[in-house]
Amino acid sequence: MRINERIRVPEVRVIGEEGEQLGVMDTRDAVRKAREKGLDLVEVAANAEPPVCRIIDYGKFQYEAKKKAGEAKKKQVTITVKEVKFRPGTDEHDYDYRMKRSREWLEEGDKVKATIWFRGREMTHRELGARILEKLEHDLQDVGEVEMRPRMEGNQMFIIFAPKRHKGASKTEHAPQGEGQ
Repeated sequence: MRINERIRVPEVRVIGEEGEQLGVMDTRDAVRKAREKGLDLVEVAANAEPPVCRIIDYGKFQYEAKKKAGEAKKKQVTITVKEVKFRPGTDEHDYDYRMKRSREWLEEGDKVKATIWFRGREMTHRELGARILEKLEHDLQDVGEVEMRPRMEGNQMFIIFAPKRHKGASKTEHAPQGEGQ
């Protein structure tokens, strides 16, 4: 390489502050053009060939990016799994209370995991636990659907309910039941 050879400066595609194309130019020229206007040269698409830069106020750029991220976060839906526990000998009143709580959670959009916990000799009477879960499935069918069928894991039998996808339909079905009681 000769001493007099000019070092190649990478080129970038430049977009003006109003969104107009200013063309492909050397990075130094693009920075100079941005400084003349009292603005910054910000790289917006690094993977493009050549990279795309925009002449804008960097502080404003950061503010708008943060605002967009906040909007995306607001629209994000978080689904939590709430758990309700039963025993094979759970009394009717306790069952009703837990079923109503499960119904509320499903209406709020949360998933519900119903667990039957067996101790000692209760393991020989798994059908009692299966009956409770069947009854729960029947009682919650208007607000939730079974995501995972009842199954055993160790000394526990569980089922997972997810909220029904058609919220408008479940509310119209639910309203007549409330009036009739």
